[in-house]
Amino acid sequence: MDHLQRTRDEFARQAESFSTSPVITDQAQVERLVTAIGDAARGRVLDVACGPGIVTAALAAIASKVVAFDLTPEMLIKARERCVKAGHANVVFKEGSATALPFADASFDVVVTRLSLHHFDTPQTVLGEMQRVLKPGGVMAVADVVSAEDPEKAALQNAIETLRDPSHVRMLPASELVALMSSGLSVARRETWDKPREFEEWAGIVADPERVPPLRTIVHALAKAGQDAGMGLMMRDGAVHFFHRWQLITARKI
Repeated sequence: MDHLQRTRDEFARQAESFSTSPVITDQAQVERLVTAIGDAARGRVLDVACGPGIVTAALAAIASKVVAFDLTPEMLIKARERCVKAGHANVVFKEGSATALPFADASFDVVVTRLSLHHFDTPQTVLGEMQRVLKPGGVMAVADVVSAEDPEKAALQNAIETLRDPSHVRMLPASELVALMSSGLSVARRETWDKPREFEEWAGIVADPERVPPLRTIVHALAKAGQDAGMGLMMRDGAVHFFHRWQLITARKI
């Protein structure tokens, strides 16, 4: 199956669970992103792979205009509903692929994406497109989960993530993400934090009950064997717990 179609199908099914997940909608994390962008967020903003519009709505509260851009129509419906409920009339919703953004060069003061890069075959292409449509001196902000620096641990974690959601391609190690962001940009700020997760909560978001039991067996076996997969896999009170390591990078276009 074409990867874009696979991604579209996955997130069409996940639209409801993704948009209501307390972990995904965590306002403290969203505010962290908005704060990192700074005063540039008052201008014209593009939210790439906006999903259910969580970041879009937060930025629309201060921006002159926000373009919410996503591959999946069902996600754009959720984003529109969220913005309408919040009373934001300064948001435009557009469907398409982030690998070829349908916007002119230097169109935006801010370009942002959250929780998306690990779903792209070529994240460097997406970052290149984001940079292209950003004005000189404008701010690019990327927030994503990252893998361990150790290649073996990173490979195991990415395999687990792909079994859960086949639209997952690869979580980058933080060093690789920073290197990609440093091409044509001046990195201004980096933040890292770990978000605790619990297997059943995390697995439930994909809304595919048939996929979960074999994955549960695998992560239970790994945790019991002391394999942390670079994500702190562990058993506690009979349940599997782990963490997602986040990396938030803001940079200015040179």
